[in-house]
Amino acid sequence: MKPPQRELNRLELPSHGRTLAEFEPQHFGWEVEDGVATITLNRPERKNPLTFDSYAELRDTFRALVYASDVKVVILRGAGGNFCSGGDVFEIIGPLVQADMPGLLNFTRMTGDLVKAMRGCPQPIIAAVDGVCAGAGAILAMASDLRLGTPGTKTAFLFNRVGLAGCDMGACAILPRIIGQGRASELLYRGRSMTAEEGQQWGFYNALHENEQLLPEAQKLAAEIAAGPTFAHAMTKKMLWQEWNMSLDEAIEAEAQAQAICMMTNDYTRAFEAFAQKQRPVFEGD
Repeated sequence: MKPPQRELNRLELPSHGRTLAEFEPQHFGWEVEDGVATITLNRPERKNPLTFDSYAELRDTFRALVYASDVKVVILRGAGGNFCSGGDVFEIIGPLVQADMPGLLNFTRMTGDLVKAMRGCPQPIIAAVDGVCAGAGAILAMASDLRLGTPGTKTAFLFNRVGLAGCDMGACAILPRIIGQGRASELLYRGRSMTAEEGQQWGFYNALHENEQLLPEAQKLAAEIAAGPTFAHAMTKKMLWQEWNMSLDEAIEAEAQAQAICMMTNDYTRAFEAFAQKQRPVFEGD
């Protein structure tokens, strides 16, 4: 006897499915249009450095994106022709020189939490990088899922130039996986700038565009991804990072489970029906 079909309903949970279109951050620009959120670091007069407050607000924003229903892709950019010059010399570097060890550890853990939040949010992040991209700014680009640059972009993991180690905010774990161990080692030991051409050849930048085309190209890429099966995209993002710590057998089994989950989505059914009717599928992310 065929078992009765069970009707499935969406489970509504507190704080899930919130919208962030009306969000008004205090320390960076924020816009949401057609499922694409654009974060703009907007202190162009100082090349968009980070402060204690902007670190914390960025961390909390990426954490909130886990529960957002109206954001499918995030663009991260800087205002005024530069991406981000890292931590503000006067508002971060100066106070850190006089901070005690517990305070320093609180700070370095907070910066690491920002990277964790970027990796933990389900939306793909596109970094649109122009001009200066240094220190923590280079880390923000590194922690993004895709990176677009310009011919004039200079990317520097320059921690050794201020007497620090290259192991900052996950750089020693993530950067070698993007550009290779030898290239990452050279950049982290020397603190020199990686040119845009090197960045593209080494796989750090997915593409380079002229300055005036950078944001339009980032928006074009974001729109393409936003129009796709966003539930499945979130699964792809999770597995791309989660499988770092798996054996091949574990990864294949994890992907089998992940793909089976995606086969339960309405987007999968829509794709099949559209294919059968020789039409382009319209995905809704469920």
